[in-house]
Amino acid sequence: MAEQNFANHAKFVPSFHFFAVPVFLINFVSSLFRLKNLGISFEGIFGVILAAAFVVLVFRARLFALAVQDRVIRLEERLRYERVLPADLRARSGEFTTGQFVSLRFASDAELPALARKVLDERLTERKAIKQLIKSWKPDYLRA
Repeated sequence: MAEQNFANHAKFVPSFHFFAVPVFLINFVSSLFRLKNLGISFEGIFGVILAAAFVVLVFRARLFALAVQDRVIRLEERLRYERVLPADLRARSGEFTTGQFVSLRFASDAELPALARKVLDERLTERKAIKQLIKSWKPDYLRA
């Protein structure tokens, strides 16, 4: 496995990204064509609604899993901050957003205090920008 860094940390799940999503999108587009070509009918309209529901379902299922993962990361990082950050930053740990916790999880213990201070002082919230500040990358291979 290649060493994880900013450039390669995004995770693709082949069964989701390259199978489930395309199949459900093709099904939705196909149902629209069937409705157009066969005329408006109860079955055609229901087919479009059902196909749209499947598309929404597949995306929401992924987003729900990522939201739970973010909550777990937030908890893990709070525990880590108690151990790693100096007292003045520990006192400010309530100021971090979930997005900031999630982004800073890649920072090494040595780099974390300076980055945490910068993120809070400069009110950085964009996940990508925070991750790009990290010099000593701590990999996370257990992502959903």
